[in-house]
Amino acid sequence: MNDDREFTDVDREKQCVRERVWGALDAAGAVHDVTAHGRIPNFVGSEEAAERLGGLAAWKRAGVVKAVPDKAQLPVRARALAEGKTVFMAVPRLADRRPFYLLDPEALTVPPAEAASSRVAAAIAPKVAVDALRPVDLVVLGSVAVNRAGVRIGKGAGYSDLEFAFLTEAGLIGDHTVVVTTVHRLQVLDEELPATLHDVGVDVIVTPEEIITCSSPHRPSGLIWEHLDASKIASIPVLAASRPPYGRTPPPPACPA
Repeated sequence: MNDDREFTDVDREKQCVRERVWGALDAAGAVHDVTAHGRIPNFVGSEEAAERLGGLAAWKRAGVVKAVPDKAQLPVRARALAEGKTVFMAVPRLADRRPFYLLDPEALTVPPAEAASSRVAAAIAPKVAVDALRPVDLVVLGSVAVNRAGVRIGKGAGYSDLEFAFLTEAGLIGDHTVVVTTVHRLQVLDEELPATLHDVGVDVIVTPEEIITCSSPHRPSGLIWEHLDASKIASIPVLAASRPPYGRTPPPPACPA
């Protein structure tokens, strides 16, 4: 079986998990939107999860937080800014040579809860390139599903994994960086979940009711170029600029004369 078929099979398995979790959340009335389907669920209890996260030692130590722009993590971003932490989050689809919005709590012109909104951040926060960022203490991810081993499934676009990979290559994410996700308890599954080598695992899962510490979650050491197609690379300037000279894979060595 070739690699492309393997990835397709894993993607299909992930989508089955997503559909099951989205359906469970909808049936329980556990999201603020009309439906959870097709997105990172904006789950009921996200404020309580953010408050619980705020009690962690890793949170208290963190000065720089890299966060997703999803609604479910809005209370986390707002809390970080209110506590004086620097927050950055990605420009949609990373479609800019300066692919991050940088929110400096000392430079905000609106209250932290307002600045933490992805819409407002896009209007007031400067866009910055990777080399303008500081090392990341805490990464906050959104999830559709996650298990207690730290295997995470997002909504399927793959941008969080890409951001993590190239920030790791840039030396901004390292062993000191703690990766967390906030979710509803229905998103935490007691089963094995499908994953690939480029998927980022989480160190800590926070629900409104509990904190789950995961043992040895997987972390990619950088970009896995053979997992990216040419159109994806071309659509993301920061990737296109660092693309290996021969595309997805280097050519074989020349045969001896």
